[in-house]
Amino acid sequence: MRDSLLLLAVVVGSYLAAHVIFERFAKRFALVSGAEYLVLGVVLGPQATGVLTPDTIESFQPLITLGLGWIGALVGARFVLSVLVRTPAIRYRIAISEAAVTMVATGGCAYLVGARLVGLPDEIALLVAAGLALTSLPASSAGLEVVEQGTAARDPVVRQVSVSTQMLAGIASAGLALLFALVHDSPTSLPRRLVPTEWFVVTIAIGLVGGLLFHLFVGDERKADRVFVSLAGVIVLVSGAASSLRLSPVFAAMVFGVILGNSRTNRTVMLTALARVERPFYFALLIFAGALWEVPAPAALPIAAAVLLVRPLARVGGGGLAARANAAVDELGPGWGRALIGHGGFALILAMDYLLQGTLPEGGLVFATVVGSMILTDVGSVRVLQSVRVFR
Repeated sequence: MRDSLLLLAVVVGSYLAAHVIFERFAKRFALVSGAEYLVLGVVLGPQATGVLTPDTIESFQPLITLGLGWIGALVGARFVLSVLVRTPAIRYRIAISEAAVTMVATGGCAYLVGARLVGLPDEIALLVAAGLALTSLPASSAGLEVVEQGTAARDPVVRQVSVSTQMLAGIASAGLALLFALVHDSPTSLPRRLVPTEWFVVTIAIGLVGGLLFHLFVGDERKADRVFVSLAGVIVLVSGAASSLRLSPVFAAMVFGVILGNSRTNRTVMLTALARVERPFYFALLIFAGALWEVPAPAALPIAAAVLLVRPLARVGGGGLAARANAAVDELGPGWGRALIGHGGFALILAMDYLLQGTLPEGGLVFATVVGSMILTDVGSVRVLQSVRVFR
């Protein structure tokens, strides 16, 4: 009974936050932040008051998995093929170049500090560095929703940031799913051990099967409520199957979302149903994320500090290098990468995915690093994007 009341309070609070805080406060004052909900989760969690005990959080695991899958499906649904092919190739080159610089800088720094300063074994240091590099990739897209109005939507910086955030989310999610596959152990019940490539294909197949089942049984449905319930059921199936196999529920659901986003039948109804609870799920996950947070071991703090310092520098430097390499400095300005400093909620989703996967090393460190980065960078992400547009 107590857990049910807590769940009700989290859901109601998330709905109020989504409709009151974001839609009114954020757009009026050009501020986007989820730090307050993270702090609320910390206060409610085992590290403070203990209202959300470890057993209570464990009982909410199916809801957390559903939330991870739902956000993953929403991100995947934005990869619409007809829109992607119309986007100039230079946008993708700039996004991928900037992503490469950020990954190399954050991952390389994390590995050097972990292996040389902290003394982690090389294999562990490599896995931790890969996890930190991938979770450092996403950038906040919430600022775009506030800024992207009227003529701002046609601004070259806004267009580039929109393409970059989408590409960064896709690369980071796919990379994390591949990392899960690399460390995956095959069950003894299988006739032979599956290689990492096969586990990655299994993750994709889970999303594809979910999309096939949805279109087979619900593809022609027009009533929004029935579509919504069916979507929830399929996302539970997709994310639950991936999670039970110790694969990435976020990436499996993203594959499912790509199928939805490119559907030719009642696509608008499906996307509207998906978006209906995006922000409530997001704010609820922030609260649970705060409850899951733990203080990293003192020996691991240098790794977190190094990533928190290097990531913003890599964003700015990588953006400038990408613009110069693609002859886009005049259009974007040398400092456009500052608009990608905000870490965003999807990075936290991936960090939760890493933490809950359970077999990768230093999950608490990776998770705590992303939480710290989000708190430090997200509040001013809208104003930074506005300043880049004005002063480029």
